[in-house]
Amino acid sequence: MASHTRQRPRSATATAHLAMAALLLGAAGCSSGPGASGAAAAQGWSGKGVNTVSRPVAGAGVTAVTGLRPDGSLETSVFDLSKGRKLWSRPATMVGRLSGMGVQPPAVAGAEGHGVVVSLEPQKTGRWKATLVARDARTGAQKWVRPVDSTFGPVRCGAYLCLSEFTARKNARFVVLDPAASGRQLWKTAGIAEVEWAGPTTVVLFRMAEHPTLEARDLATGRTLWTFPVERAVGAGVNLSGGWAFGSLGDVLVGYVAPYQQRKGRSLSAFGFFGLNMATGKPIWVRKRLLRVYPSANPAVALITRQVTAAGGYGGFEQLDPRTGRTTGTISADRAPKSAWWLAFPADLSRLGFLSQGRAGSAYDLRTSAQAKTKGTRAWSFCTVDPAELKITGQRGFYPVAPLCAYDLATGQKIGQAGPPPGWYTGAVDGWRVWRDERGVLHAVKDAKGTTPGMYGF
Repeated sequence: MASHTRQRPRSATATAHLAMAALLLGAAGCSSGPGASGAAAAQGWSGKGVNTVSRPVAGAGVTAVTGLRPDGSLETSVFDLSKGRKLWSRPATMVGRLSGMGVQPPAVAGAEGHGVVVSLEPQKTGRWKATLVARDARTGAQKWVRPVDSTFGPVRCGAYLCLSEFTARKNARFVVLDPAASGRQLWKTAGIAEVEWAGPTTVVLFRMAEHPTLEARDLATGRTLWTFPVERAVGAGVNLSGGWAFGSLGDVLVGYVAPYQQRKGRSLSAFGFFGLNMATGKPIWVRKRLLRVYPSANPAVALITRQVTAAGGYGGFEQLDPRTGRTTGTISADRAPKSAWWLAFPADLSRLGFLSQGRAGSAYDLRTSAQAKTKGTRAWSFCTVDPAELKITGQRGFYPVAPLCAYDLATGQKIGQAGPPPGWYTGAVDGWRVWRDERGVLHAVKDAKGTTPGMYGF
């Protein structure tokens, strides 16, 4: 559900969410370039009065974000999803959040008219460092509170709310709460876990441990349905510092674990992609030693990867079928330019582009491997791979979620008034796509159908 890659993107994840951008592009084999300025033009509405730094979340007729105030404090801001009117804001904080996971967003749970926005507020109570507060999604009226020592932040899981608590302590645990009424605890399990997918009755957790596992549980009772050791797919020696990402095709869960190199000259930790049967947890396919490239779609939407050679160098690019893991397209490594470049993709992900800022780039058809025309080709890439660290009071190493900008591949120039970024980046919730631009401005447009994951999950 999330994505981390030492930003990562997750989980997108610890993959997903910028310091990430520079490191992400580095992991993809791209060369960095100068920073970019300007923002893609918005369609629909643009939010006012908040510097958005987290991933936007939507539901219950609202969208909510974590913003950064001029004084260095954080705030939760909530907007009417259909009109863009700011409904309310409250102070926010982070306690125990890993910087590579990016700034935590609020969680939105419940149906329209009965929804709540849940976030961490800087209310200290005795030995508790902060307070988890649920507020009416439209009015901001307080519904219930829960004292917190340390946490990665709340997330919606089906009709419930999920939370890893005491993340900075040995007695860490994962809890499931009823967001209605009093926020009562339904069940708990020891250890740290992250929600990767949740349906009406089932949740799939990524248990973050020395030997990480995926685990499906009954949402109402916590009963374990299946467990899968991740190292069974990608090999022994996984290091979660590299990041991870997951996505669901409904009946197939697609997973990715990124590599990590402790010190230069040391071998990479185990990494690669795999697909599991969602009902049984049994592996369907495995592709080791492939890197997720960035920017990119959620693994369940499209898999564009890069090979790692036996000697540890970068190889060619492969597109995989997320359902089977089979290669559907290849671009050899010698197609990459010799000079600095970033990866860039059109809205339909049909071509792989090499963006050279201020100079002509190149592109290749992912279906045929043939060189494609760049004239008139609009491709999307990160607005910058050298972002500034957020100046959050009491926090270090956090960066905003990396926005995308449109470029003319034939010239390497940024395109102004380009409209909203592609759906594979933003995802959609009930047809609404919400994103932040490089200035931190929040935008939304309803131009999609249903709910689909984006680069950073739902």
